[in-house]
Amino acid sequence: MTDLEQFTQLPEEFDGRVRLFPLPDLVVFPNAMQPLHIFEPRYCEMFEEALATDRLIAMATLAPGWEHQPGEPPKLESHVCICRVVSHAATEDDRHNVLLVGLRRGRIVEELETTRPFRMANVEVRSDLYPLASGGQRPALKRQLLDSFRQLIPEVAEVQKNLHELMASQMQLGPVTDIIGFTMQFDTANKLLLLAENDVDARARLLIEILQAREPEADSSDETLMFPKKTPFPPPFSLN
Repeated sequence: MTDLEQFTQLPEEFDGRVRLFPLPDLVVFPNAMQPLHIFEPRYCEMFEEALATDRLIAMATLAPGWEHQPGEPPKLESHVCICRVVSHAATEDDRHNVLLVGLRRGRIVEELETTRPFRMANVEVRSDLYPLASGGQRPALKRQLLDSFRQLIPEVAEVQKNLHELMASQMQLGPVTDIIGFTMQFDTANKLLLLAENDVDARARLLIEILQAREPEADSSDETLMFPKKTPFPPPFSLN
């Protein structure tokens, strides 16, 4: 088991119950780092409970139309990312700056009734699948993916270059697809398709299709293809 695999393991006692942190248009992936700024009292309570127990929070995405559902819990997309709190800092106004790392894909099986102010659910953990039948073609698939990714990295963006060099190492195809999928400014629907696919080869092929559809014809500096050049990596803390 690699250091990355050890770092992203779920606790042995994990029973499938997760705390849900839903946000609009945010899709977190396994192996990716997500900063959060937590200030709503219900989510501060959720975070404090996680910190005192298993340090796990499942990042969920609000389904389209959530803003038109007043007075009822907004609907969620069924696929989530189970994350671990890796660092945190309390602010003077009782808020929290938190850094999460994605551990595993999950699919919401059912939401749970709870007296807590935040939502909870039972999830099915969906680990990466590496089909044996296509194992021989996987190195070529990884090279094709990285080549498609390279086409979208502006020449002046040193951070993106360093990211590519990291992923061109011995990192397995699954984490590579997740980090690229998380980094790129795809629309939410495409990110959710990638999150829902736990067949690594199928996910890589889907990601290649998305990347190639976004390849610039003339100007590779088009900032709409990647996160803007002025945006740091990792991205700044998001608001809940």
